[in-house]
Amino acid sequence: MHKNIHQYYLYILSNKKNGTLYIGVTNDLERRMFEHKNKLVEGFTSKYGLDKLMYFETYQYVNDAIKREKNMKKWKRQWKINLIEEDNANWEDLSADWTYLID
Repeated sequence: MHKNIHQYYLYILSNKKNGTLYIGVTNDLERRMFEHKNKLVEGFTSKYGLDKLMYFETYQYVNDAIKREKNMKKWKRQWKINLIEEDNANWEDLSADWTYLID
């Protein structure tokens, strides 16, 4: 994954197909997924084992990513599922084959 100083990500995690969903924003998706997979951050995602990347969007400006996150958190669950399944019908972990090179 190419790292760019001005790159932000909106992402959706789950633990399985049609499982619990989590929406977040980060400036380093690779690092954030490492944290989720290793349960380095206490809270909702570690409590429910949400460590599979189901969907993400890339933004140049953090405000755009945050605006999208806040908007999407108001969506009906089915809308989020539809969004995931547009590009990831089998609910595969998009980060499964990433090698984590954490600085």
